[in-house]
Amino acid sequence: MMGGFFAPELKHAGYDKVIIRGRSPNLVYLWINDGKVEIRDASHLQGKGALETAELIKQELKKPKAQVVSIGLAGENRVYFASIEHGKSSASRGGIGAVMGDKNLKAIAVRGTLDINIARPAEFMELCHAVLKHIQYRLNNPIKGVMPIHATLGAPQEMAISDEQWHTTNFAWGNARVRRKDFWTKETRKRWEKTQREAVERLISCYNCPLKCGGIIIHPKLKRYMMKCFSKLTYTIAAFSDLDFGFKIAGLAQEYGVDGYSTPQVMAFALELYEAGILTDKDMPGMPSDIEGRFFWLLDKIVRREGIGDVLANGVYWAARQIGKGAEAYDHNTIKKQEQIPIKLGTLNPIYYLMWSTGEKINITQIEGQIPQAPLPTRELREEFVEDWVQVPTGKDERFRRFILEWGDEDKRPPFWPSIDLVCELVEWQEMLHYIDDCTGICTGLSSFAYKPPYHIHNLPPVISAATGIDLDEAGLWQIAKRNRTLIRAINVRRGLRRKDERPPEDHWRKRFPGFEAKLQDEYYKFKGWNKEGIPHKETLRELGFDYVREDFEQRGIYQSGEN
Repeated sequence: MMGGFFAPELKHAGYDKVIIRGRSPNLVYLWINDGKVEIRDASHLQGKGALETAELIKQELKKPKAQVVSIGLAGENRVYFASIEHGKSSASRGGIGAVMGDKNLKAIAVRGTLDINIARPAEFMELCHAVLKHIQYRLNNPIKGVMPIHATLGAPQEMAISDEQWHTTNFAWGNARVRRKDFWTKETRKRWEKTQREAVERLISCYNCPLKCGGIIIHPKLKRYMMKCFSKLTYTIAAFSDLDFGFKIAGLAQEYGVDGYSTPQVMAFALELYEAGILTDKDMPGMPSDIEGRFFWLLDKIVRREGIGDVLANGVYWAARQIGKGAEAYDHNTIKKQEQIPIKLGTLNPIYYLMWSTGEKINITQIEGQIPQAPLPTRELREEFVEDWVQVPTGKDERFRRFILEWGDEDKRPPFWPSIDLVCELVEWQEMLHYIDDCTGICTGLSSFAYKPPYHIHNLPPVISAATGIDLDEAGLWQIAKRNRTLIRAINVRRGLRRKDERPPEDHWRKRFPGFEAKLQDEYYKFKGWNKEGIPHKETLRELGFDYVREDFEQRGIYQSGEN
């Protein structure tokens, strides 16, 4: 899910989705133009950057308004954390750029000028105007008591806001090791404000959106590129560097086509091994002596899979096991073999424990949302928050509102509060809205990730109904999302996912409670209709119309004897 302009262009070209099967013997790109599809040679694009590729394809097609998604060197070389880049956004987590590379698919270009048919256009537009009105209201009335980047709507407003006190003092620097609680000073704030002011040429939006979450970044050593969300910080924090370095290396990384969360952590992991003597000069011949130079050097080696970069390109989990010699002990920030946000906190939070553990979207920002990340500081602010909180699911109003009102009181704090049944309901609500966004293609910044968003469980069914003609209500939409979420769980179970894989890093919280954590997981699995290994029960699959999945599990011997 990348935002930008590609999806609307595809719809105007006559298609809802693109499914790629098989593998090309040679490097190619796909050209979709108003209902016509063509596979074209891309041998001349081999080794080109992702953004450069998009420009070259538009020139070749003589279609300057075409929208292109493409991979860079990282995708071609099957780097495990390669991204798919689009001029104004990217799809990064999970290494899907490597999938395109493995298929020898360099890019997909699309141009669409066809009409889009709406089932009930007048009703649809009326609903859209209501959404727009809510967006404008939220922009003029930011939520009080939360981080500035979450006070309004859209992707976290990193390009518009330079106050990074929360992230720089709560995120762990280097290989997710050190919290620098005294980092943010008046001098740092002034320096970072100046850096960001000079780097961000202007703010931009995705297709037909009134919000401006992205920024056009200019740098004397780089071509213009687009940035949004946390990429400006991930490299900076991993390298113990400054904001200018973050803007500089992120632009090159985007051209190479790599994920902005995993890549800096992989490089910080490598340098920690070097400092510990596990990797030596023999492994890193020619590596510069300065920290920023080392990051640029490692980035180049990784995307080209040269030398030690060939091992690091497989990500921290696999690289640690290939390197050996105790490197496994330095793999301390992966979940399900994927690098996570470098955040280390104090006392266990039961809601986040379950989201980190059981989520299958590889990133906490694709699971969390709807409720603030910390309690609102005063009773007045809590009451103001719940006063017009219309987004709460039917039947959950009283419990969820009471949770916000009580959270932060002296006896209403984690880890043993709120009750486990409420924890389960809050986790499912947050996660399921992300799966609804996946089904509809709606930006999470206007739905699942934002607080009090314009799209929610009550108005999405009529929006979908008016657009498609499908008769849909709240329960029906929830059932679709539940099927989607269960099917993804089933796919991962078939690939070997079990309970042992569903744990946050041991050092994620300083204070842990193993017995309580096990009970949390037991109850959540039961709540979801899964067994104690996290496998959906046969009856759960039957109720969702997944008899073919149940049969597949039985044939593969996934269920233990006695499974109901």
